[in-house]
Amino acid sequence: MSEQQGQGQPVVERHNRAHARKNSGMARSLRGARGRRAADRPRTGLPLRLERFRPAYPRPGKTGFRRWVPSWRQALGLFGGFAGALTAALAVLYATTEIPADLNAFATQQDNVYYWADGTEMARTGPVDRQDAALDKIPEKVRWAALAAENETFYSDSGVSVSGMTRAVTRMITGGDTQGGSTITQQYVKNAYLNQQQTFSRKLTETFIAIKLDNKMSKDDILQGYLNTSWYGRGSYGIQRAAHAYYGKDVSELTPSEGAFLAALLKGAGLYDPSLGSKNHERAVERWKWILDRMVAIGKLSPAERATYTTFPEPKAPPKQAGLTGQTGYLVDTARAYVSAHSDVSDAEFDLGGYQIRTTFEKPKVEALAKAVAGATAKLDPEKREADKNVRVGAASVTGDGRIVALYGGPDYLKQGFNDANSSVVPAGTTFGPFVYASALSNGIQRERGGPRTPVTPATVYNGDDKVAIRTPEGPYWDRSGKIVKANNDDGKSWGKISLREAVAQSVNSPIMQLGMDVGLDRVSRTAVACGLLPSSLGPQVPAFSLGTTRPSAIRMASAYATFAAKGMNVEPYSVAGLSRNGDAVPVEKPAGERALSESVAAAVDDALRQSVERGAAAAAKPAGAGAAGKAGTGPDNKSAWFAGYRGTVATAVSLSRIDPQTQELLPLDGLGGAAKSARGSTYPIDIWTTYMGKSGK
Repeated sequence: MSEQQGQGQPVVERHNRAHARKNSGMARSLRGARGRRAADRPRTGLPLRLERFRPAYPRPGKTGFRRWVPSWRQALGLFGGFAGALTAALAVLYATTEIPADLNAFATQQDNVYYWADGTEMARTGPVDRQDAALDKIPEKVRWAALAAENETFYSDSGVSVSGMTRAVTRMITGGDTQGGSTITQQYVKNAYLNQQQTFSRKLTETFIAIKLDNKMSKDDILQGYLNTSWYGRGSYGIQRAAHAYYGKDVSELTPSEGAFLAALLKGAGLYDPSLGSKNHERAVERWKWILDRMVAIGKLSPAERATYTTFPEPKAPPKQAGLTGQTGYLVDTARAYVSAHSDVSDAEFDLGGYQIRTTFEKPKVEALAKAVAGATAKLDPEKREADKNVRVGAASVTGDGRIVALYGGPDYLKQGFNDANSSVVPAGTTFGPFVYASALSNGIQRERGGPRTPVTPATVYNGDDKVAIRTPEGPYWDRSGKIVKANNDDGKSWGKISLREAVAQSVNSPIMQLGMDVGLDRVSRTAVACGLLPSSLGPQVPAFSLGTTRPSAIRMASAYATFAAKGMNVEPYSVAGLSRNGDAVPVEKPAGERALSESVAAAVDDALRQSVERGAAAAAKPAGAGAAGKAGTGPDNKSAWFAGYRGTVATAVSLSRIDPQTQELLPLDGLGGAAKSARGSTYPIDIWTTYMGKSGK
């Protein structure tokens, strides 16, 4: 070895030793840092060799809330994991979802069966009206009316609506039902293979089947299936039967204008069938116009042809089913309306049939009421007396627990489909007086603006003279013509000082009219509503309000009088006691009782109404039997007559009016049944009530 080499070796060795010491120090430092980081982490009980695989959460080295805020890497990883899992789940669901082999079993659809309260069969409705039509038999513009209304991109989309699915997910997350936004393919899947339930799982299944169906079937076949399975109302499934139900013609004969109306029904026949009310008619006309305009916008109807469709194509009136003669049709309509409003069964599902509806109607009472009306009105002679024409009678019996046990809707459902028992066009007249009395007993009176309210009792005295000026805390009440409003008693009789109990029993107008002003008409309104009258039926709050400008139905008036009989408890009237489908119970709401009046107030009103029958203005009803209580009423301008009352727990109200068939305006009852033209009101309601209540019992 040379001298030079010997001198260099110690230098190299020293360098290597220094480098080794440096590396050893770095290793110790790194191990210490790792140890400190590990010490900062919450221990999980994992072996030390596995601790390093655990996510660093809560985040080490951070303090306060930042320890719990994920880093962007952690958030991105979490999102990626969730998205991957969701994609995998959807892929599995898509792969496992099959197009059902069979359509919904239209062939097994059944009638809906209605039963009397005692369980015997009352009526059957159905079957569903359905008939397929080939697509080439449906005029092209009629087809495009449906497409313009529901899914104008049908021929170019993939069979699903991304925005609709997004809405479904959003509503599911926020706790709402999924609805709306479906393509025609999705709607066809729902109609033909699934059901009408608005749930997320059904929506998801619908979406997957729609995608597969869009790949398997032609667009024309899907459209044909959709138009043949959609519900159009009036019990009609498919556009062929809808054409007959609404226009009495084959689908091939429909005009684009008629097609636009039928397309409007796809959004909900219960909302757009004009025969179901003026609001429906307004909605139908508005949507009909919109659909025609959309057809122009997408190039499927020329502006020139659109300009020819200026008159709404009014559909024909719906036919009446032959099995619903007499009162049966009114009963069926009432029960069906209750199911529609108080269960989750849609009108479309109900029309598929198979439901058993147990009503609250009692056959003996229904027959007795119809017989009583026929007996009383047999005295009318419309051929000889003009005053006897266009007479309408509505009547209903409601128990203290809310059951509608009988009603009279008209002479025959097939001749007059409108149900007069549920009509809200006949002013109640002085049958409204007990609600004013009840409100006064409950709230007291206030005769000075801002002054204290003074309690009243049945013995409180009022001025019962004829033509007494009605007063407010500021002085006499002046009407718009500049005249002081005065109360007019029947036959112009003055009673002098009279107790409120006697004023109700004798039907004296002036004390009741002034009492309403003293109580406050707003408070009287609240009392009437609490007892069962609908807010929508209340009249304007002017002095005459206390004498019955309110227009309740006979059902509602009977329900309100039942409150007096039930010691102040009110139960909303109902007509369906049970609902099932093919033997399986279907939930339907049954109302619960609520206290409307205190027992003492109800007892005071009951006493006055019993006195009215026993020795007062309603003495003609005394033959109905012991315990009868009630009140007669004559409406403003002698355009209505009523009697409402009860025996035991059954309350019955009878209304009578004359209605011009052209204008639907009320006509005066002057000279009705050959009575003197100066006579006010009519004895027909009290005659009907007395005969019926005497025979039907409590």
